[in-house]
Amino acid sequence: MKLGEPSLDQLRIFLAVVDKGSFGGAARRMGRAISAISYGIAQMEAMLGITLFDREGSRKPVLTDAGRGILAEARAVVDRSDGLLAKTQSLHEGLESSVGLAIDVMVPGEASARVLREFREQFPTVALRLQVEALGALAACLLNEESELAIGGPVIGDMPELERRAIGEVALVPVASPSHPLAAGTAKPGESREHLQLVLSDRSALTEGREFSVLSPLNWRLGDLGAKHALLRQGIGWGNMPEWMIESDLQTGTLTVLELPEKPGADYTLSAIWRRDTVPGPAATWLIEAFENALCG
Repeated sequence: MKLGEPSLDQLRIFLAVVDKGSFGGAARRMGRAISAISYGIAQMEAMLGITLFDREGSRKPVLTDAGRGILAEARAVVDRSDGLLAKTQSLHEGLESSVGLAIDVMVPGEASARVLREFREQFPTVALRLQVEALGALAACLLNEESELAIGGPVIGDMPELERRAIGEVALVPVASPSHPLAAGTAKPGESREHLQLVLSDRSALTEGREFSVLSPLNWRLGDLGAKHALLRQGIGWGNMPEWMIESDLQTGTLTVLELPEKPGADYTLSAIWRRDTVPGPAATWLIEAFENALCG
């Protein structure tokens, strides 16, 4: 038996009957006569060679085993079609089809998660390409056109190719394990240079040769903020950490804030950054506003 191919309209009629529980309900949803709904179902059944609804002994149509068997596939086809139409409409309205976003490791994870969850709800048709980087690697994402927008720190703020808008800040504090010699009390000037410092390093070459709050010639360069956190907790060296990331450590005493004369801690300004030869579209602009609200709220 050669099967026919149901139209998208027939699939929509089928789903409307399932969702509303009756031919009359489907007719009202779709703004059609009941006879048009019945005809659409009959045509689909004829094409597929199966009975979709059991109409015997009940006013309400009941899905047959065959009807239940194709329900998920029918819904998937209609959902994909709706997604295609929504994305096409968005393109006509100027909405980006995708946005590349690079986020600084210093951005609080909870804030990022909230913004990204809301982004998916607000812009279901916009594909998001997400990268989490540090220091100059965020600028590299923009300059290499891997991303259209970055939420990054001050170390890439002086590049003429980039535009920036400050949207918040994160407090950085020097910390170490309570067992570390620098945690014994107020350190003497220059004493921090005598101990291993853990430093977040840049995986790009854009800031090569530049130092950021590096005091000690004895240092380990780490490209992962989580690895730096773990080493500090184990009493290996000292270093600056974003305060939001170590709040529980300070409360439990796993880490302690260091009193250093050099005051290496600082407010780490976060900015929305994009290439000057581009203009953020509606979705990217929404992200900028959302991150500002999340960081300042």
